[in-house]
Parts: sequence; C-alpha cells; structure tokens
Amino acid sequence: MIDSPSHLRATAQAYDAVAVRYAELVRDALDGLPLDRAVLAAFAELVRTAGGGPVADMGCGPGWVTAHLRDLGLDAFGIDLSPAMIALAREAYPDLRFEVGSMLAPGLADGRLRGIVSWYSLIHLPPPEVPSYLAGFRRMLAPGGHLLLGFFESGGGPVAAFDHKVTTAHRWPIDGLAASAREAGFVEIGRMLREPCEGERFRRGRLLMRNGEHPG
Repeated sequence: MIDSPSHLRATAQAYDAVAVRYAELVRDALDGLPLDRAVLAAFAELVRTAGGGPVADMGCGPGWVTAHLRDLGLDAFGIDLSPAMIALAREAYPDLRFEVGSMLAPGLADGRLRGIVSWYSLIHLPPPEVPSYLAGFRRMLAPGGHLLLGFFESGGGPVAAFDHKVTTAHRWPIDGLAASAREAGFVEIGRMLREPCEGERFRRGRLLMRNGEHPG
C-alpha cells in the first residue's frame, strides 16, 4: 500500500474491493453521454491545438477515460490510488501506461504535463484539501496547459457529503469549485452543467480551465 493519509488509504481499499464490478459498470458509460463526450473532445482539441504533449488522467480507475483520451489523439496515461483498478486498466488497455500513485505525488516533474483530467477524482477528498490538489495540478502543468474537472454538482448549495456507492464523496457548487481553481492560478475557459440522466441522482458539473501562467 502506498504511503498516504488514512482517508486516501481508505479510498484505495474501498475501490480495490469493488474494482471488477466498477470496471464493468463504467466501461461503456460514455456511449450514452453525448454532452460528456463533447466536453472531453473540447479539452482534447485545446491540448492538441496548443501543441500536444503528455496528459494525465488523475484518479483513472479502470482506465476508460484514459483510453477515450487516447482515442481523441492525446498522449494520455493514468494514475490511481487503487492497485486493483490499475491492474484492470493495464489488462484492458495494455498499450497505455498506468501507475499506482497519489494525485499529489505522481513522480512528475513540475511543468511537464500539457493536460490533466480529474474525472470524479476530487470528490472523495475532504473539501479543505481540494485547494492544495488544485495547486498541485497547476504546478504539474506547463504554462498554458489545460485542466478538466468532472464532479457531482450541489445544485447551487454548499459543498455537501453524500452516500456514494463506493465511499463517502462530496458534491460541489460549480461556482465554488471554479473559485478555488482561480485561486490556485487557473483561468476558466468554460463550464457545463447537465441534469441527471436516467439512473443518476445528481446534476453533473464540468469545468475547463487553463494554467494562467504563460511563457515570457
């Protein structure tokens, strides 16, 4: 087990326990979500237009979003706390790179990445810790690099914990998470809110950001 705070260890263990079933549920999830695919496509186009380069799928789980980013023409790789999830990702997508690790300590040099996708990976963090993760994402991104956040939205209310099927998670107000990203040094490019689809309980938020630091 990686050396991490107790809540990160608990999250990894919770996902290890359900890894096979979770992978089966999400493998084709994007097929019925055209708005989500559109946001991911916009992110990919921005990264490619800026010259391309490595893109990290932080909290990649069984690798389904990582593979989708690859199919969109990106040099994508995945990082996740759960060894079981990473094993499934490597089995399903042997042509891609997946590593066990924390989103804050993935062994990457500062300024190396051209893009980061955090697709429902910040939701399990205690809310006071989210700003430090956003600041870490900015350090890892090259100047002008792009960040895409996907999360459960709180319907305009405050940050709220809920009974996620795997382990405790939080819903965020889109304005609040955008403000935290701005404080970390990101510039907002766009946002999307979509209503719950059949079988979903909550509204979904997406924030597309750019590292505000530019080359001199």
